[in-house]
Amino acid sequence: MKKVTEISKAVFPVAGLGTRFLPATKAQPKEMLPVVDRPLIQYAVEEAYAAGIRHMIFVTGRNKRAIEDHFDTAYELETELESNGKHELLALVRSLSPDDMDCSYVRQPRSLGLGHAVLCAQPLVGNEPFAVLLADDLMTGEGDGPGVLTQMVSAFGQLQTSLLAVQEVPAAHVRRYGIVAGDRVDDRVMRVRQMVEKPAPEAAPSRLGVAGRYILTPGVFERIRNQPRGAGGEIQLTDGIAGLMDTEGVHAFRYAGKRYDCGSKEGFLEATVEFALRHPEVGARFRAYLQGLDLSA
Repeated sequence: MKKVTEISKAVFPVAGLGTRFLPATKAQPKEMLPVVDRPLIQYAVEEAYAAGIRHMIFVTGRNKRAIEDHFDTAYELETELESNGKHELLALVRSLSPDDMDCSYVRQPRSLGLGHAVLCAQPLVGNEPFAVLLADDLMTGEGDGPGVLTQMVSAFGQLQTSLLAVQEVPAAHVRRYGIVAGDRVDDRVMRVRQMVEKPAPEAAPSRLGVAGRYILTPGVFERIRNQPRGAGGEIQLTDGIAGLMDTEGVHAFRYAGKRYDCGSKEGFLEATVEFALRHPEVGARFRAYLQGLDLSA
């Protein structure tokens, strides 16, 4: 097999209902909820773009048109900004979808789980390795270093196997994650020998939880297509990846950076506060505001 050093396609499963954020998500996709001034999906797309990926594939569902509109050309808005001389805002709007970036959309007709959502993208992915990014997980690199997916693309260039971003999670939280265990390769890489989806704390093989970034080989599609339904009666992506462990191999990658669980209210608020504090326009004023709050009540 020819060695692959670049990943050209990224899949964004965005068909979920966002029930944890009702009523805010009743009429808008949860992926369009803004952290300061950018929606969650834009942060994920920018991370993929920074990793060298130029073909973005969105697996959508009903009531998700706002995502497609966000990355489409808005002629009326652009004309209005240009006629009013608002050139900085015009450049900002146009930067959402650079000329060298392609966006494709496919529907997930039924809510059958993350594995099924990824399988829906197969006709657009084809027979090549690809990335999967969950927009609920807002992830940043360490300091001024590369983003999480950029780190993973680099690691994939050496490993040539499916690769999972992982982080150590509290024992009480393992039931929220796919948990992996295996053989250490180096400080950041582990060959995965065991994967368990959302185990009870006493049954978890480790505390290494899979975060919302993956690089997968195309062999995962056949595994997903032929597997039975797993936890929650859904077609689990974790089960499909586990099927590759004994044939192609699967590695876990401890990324350098931070993950915000924006699928939860607490994580979303944490991301909002931290991103606001380092925002070049509002950061200083927002910091002063927080310092003036009485948090003793």
